Amino acid sequence: MKKLYQYITKSFLGTFFLTFFIVVFVWVMQFVWLYVDDLVGKGLELKIIAELLFYTSITAIPMSLPLALLLALLMCFGNLGEHYELVAMKASGISMWRVMRPLMNFAILLSVLAFFISNSLIPIATLKWRTLLTDVQRQKLAFNIKEGVFYKDIDNYVIYVEKKGKDGSSIYGVKIYDHTDRLGNTKIISADSGMMSMSPNQRNIIFTLYDGYNYTDLTPDNYKETRPFERMSFKQEQIKFSLASFDMTRSNEDMYKSYQQMMNIRQLSSSLDSLQHRFAGKQEAFSQGFSRRWANYSSIRGSTPEDIAQHIPDSLVADTNLILSWPLLDQYEGEIRSSILNMAISSAQNAKDNASFNNVDFKSQNENINKHKKEWHKKFTLSIACLIFFFIGAPLGSIIRKGGLGLPVVISVVFFIIYHLISTIAERMAVFGDLNMFLGVWLSSLVLLPLGLFFTFKATTDAALFDGDSWKKFFQRLFKRHKTPKLVEGPKP
Repeated sequence: MKKLYQYITKSFLGTFFLTFFIVVFVWVMQFVWLYVDDLVGKGLELKIIAELLFYTSITAIPMSLPLALLLALLMCFGNLGEHYELVAMKASGISMWRVMRPLMNFAILLSVLAFFISNSLIPIATLKWRTLLTDVQRQKLAFNIKEGVFYKDIDNYVIYVEKKGKDGSSIYGVKIYDHTDRLGNTKIISADSGMMSMSPNQRNIIFTLYDGYNYTDLTPDNYKETRPFERMSFKQEQIKFSLASFDMTRSNEDMYKSYQQMMNIRQLSSSLDSLQHRFAGKQEAFSQGFSRRWANYSSIRGSTPEDIAQHIPDSLVADTNLILSWPLLDQYEGEIRSSILNMAISSAQNAKDNASFNNVDFKSQNENINKHKKEWHKKFTLSIACLIFFFIGAPLGSIIRKGGLGLPVVISVVFFIIYHLISTIAERMAVFGDLNMFLGVWLSSLVLLPLGLFFTFKATTDAALFDGDSWKKFFQRLFKRHKTPKLVEGPKP
């Protein structure tokens, strides 16, 4: 049995690691395709790009690990079944459970590892990935002036080049607008031609301009009355532009640590407790505010017109209909009656606006709490998904008896898409309060678990689940059972 377990484990592990890295590679390529505009043309160092792709590959583990496990199990047991190795094992008295035992132990260890990855590694990688991606997106494009386009990426300057030479350094018809004084286009440099070159330390770009003019608008105190203008010609002039703004700056990771995706279970539990306590406090304050308004209304209901007239500013109530239903209101006339009605309408509108604002605020806070709950549950879903996909992949591979990358890939992708769609839809419903949070997060697992148990039962009992002849015989027996007998006619007289 030891050699048999080694053979099964060896044939599985190679396929598993290969499929895992393939799935991660596909996920990383999808990321590159999605953010290609943010990566290309910015002069990013290879180290920065490699670091971003590394964190991206780690964040892809929750999607890649279950799919790779399912595909590897289907291919491994499919190959064993296709080459009749499973038949030989069963003929030797080895049950399907014993054949699955080494890979079941591996799936259990993988589930434990998946929990630590979800709880410890993924939050850190997501934090660094999000921070680095934001910095890359904010990074300016590398210095590249195009013909006939106003270039604005250098701080406080706008550069226009009518034509560029074939060498990429010669420029013609140059206009430079200097906005360093924050007074608009008061300084303009115009030149017939010039050359662009980098400084030796690569920190500045130097423009050497030929045959041009410096135009300057002077702005004295009496600018509205006199507008002096200054023009200076030059044969050659050098202007140096700093490229410090093109350097990529790293943001502080603390600004993203409050997001639920960047927290582990302990941090999520602490944050949930604070959010729920704050939410309950706001609800209580909102409820007490309406109670105080009702108390004010009740306290003045039996007052005389003179008392009400003295306390109108402090006697706002929340519902105009309550005011209009007072029998006492008929006793008022003139400005007092008008003031009471205006106060009631204003108070009702304020109460409505207050309720609408708090309703939006409460809804937003509740969604935030639900997002924290969802992330707390999702720390365990990856581990359970690995176990569920084991009970789907191993028995299903032995039933279909097809190895390679054909049918196993199709089946694994179909099951994973079903799992991912159910999970995504149910989680969104749970976050918006349309579904119980536990059911929303675990619905995909609850749907696929019975399928896994069913396939395992069929595989261990040698049921021909995908055998066309067995299904044909089953339907033939079913139709014969419901077939009505024909009446046999007797001999004619």
